[in-house]
Amino acid sequence: MQFEIVAKCPTTKARVSRLKLSHGTTALPTFMPVATQAAIKGLTSQQVEALGINLILNNTYHLNLRPGMKIVKEAGGAHKFQGWNHNLLTDSGGFQLVSLSKFTKITEEGALFSSPFDGELTMLTPEECMSIQHTIGADIIMQLDDVVSSLTTGPRVGEAMWRTIRWLDRCIETHEKSGKTETQNLFAIVQGGLDPDLRDQCLDEMIKRKDRVAGYAIGGLSGGEEKDIFWRVIKQCTDKLPEDRPRYSMGIGFAEDLLVCVALGVDMADCVFPTRTARFGVALTFNGPLNLKSSKYATDFGPIEKGCPCPTCSDGQSRAMLNHIVTLETAAAHAITQHNLVFQARVMGGVRNAIIAGTFPQYLKTFFAQYFGNEGYPEWCVNALRSVGVDLLADRPDVRVVPGQGAKWDRAQQ
Repeated sequence: MQFEIVAKCPTTKARVSRLKLSHGTTALPTFMPVATQAAIKGLTSQQVEALGINLILNNTYHLNLRPGMKIVKEAGGAHKFQGWNHNLLTDSGGFQLVSLSKFTKITEEGALFSSPFDGELTMLTPEECMSIQHTIGADIIMQLDDVVSSLTTGPRVGEAMWRTIRWLDRCIETHEKSGKTETQNLFAIVQGGLDPDLRDQCLDEMIKRKDRVAGYAIGGLSGGEEKDIFWRVIKQCTDKLPEDRPRYSMGIGFAEDLLVCVALGVDMADCVFPTRTARFGVALTFNGPLNLKSSKYATDFGPIEKGCPCPTCSDGQSRAMLNHIVTLETAAAHAITQHNLVFQARVMGGVRNAIIAGTFPQYLKTFFAQYFGNEGYPEWCVNALRSVGVDLLADRPDVRVVPGQGAKWDRAQQ
């Protein structure tokens, strides 16, 4: 892996970099679409590639269950299995310790899973996690971490954090013995819940292992915690993580979340949000999300968003057409998925261009003004961006500041 910082924002902590991996170069900051089962739902690999995307995410836990490593190995790895010729990151399966907790028992040895499909027991140890990811062949692989819900408090949070560090050491040992360190790059995952002291201890321990890991992820967030706490944990981590390693915030997908995290120093993010919300008929635009199931779009013959280069908008599919088929034909979900992935890519492309041009603070102000309009800025975004020198209200003192995600999410349901 080669990681080169190209430009830095003189005001915030945002930076543009080049990440060169075995399957090509990816420009950072970037958003990674999630292809959990080795496919972006509704799209072929060729369609995803045509959108200009060159880094996606597969899930270790799910691919190990289905189709299983025997088939993936016979195919020559996940790249060949799914027909994807670009960069690939695999989640370790640690998140499933939370999302599938009723099927899981955690011990020091690893996580004992009961398959949600047939009940068969599987022990996922740090060593097995590495072995599975080696078979998958992802360009970036993640350590197995002991994940607890971000709303968990008490001794379990510290227990999980220290176990994550011990499991990292086991992942490092296994990875270094595999002979795959030149083509597969191991990332550590910072845990510690919402406790600043635990986060600091975890950061200290993982930074000690800097020479043995290629990058760092911030885990254990986006689980329902207050957003004003969320951004403070992100900032605490990015303030301390080494500058010469990529920083990956796991599970981040809302546009405002991406922009704030980039301003705080994050380089990579992933989330199912843009593809999942597409399947519910919600299209993402620079003026906020649109619920295309709403009857008000039944006679709207314009594209989802004027000027959008995605196949859906450029091929002339109107809001009215999508409104007509959104609950009838899967083609609607595919069309909106393409649009939403291009929207994410346009947001991040705009970020990179602005950082290079030295205009990132203005890009933030322009985006928030257009995206939220007069419906009010989320208070946590205002606070977070002020912490890195950007005052969203400086030019718009009359804009309301509202708690939570902001009124646009209510608008999306209309």
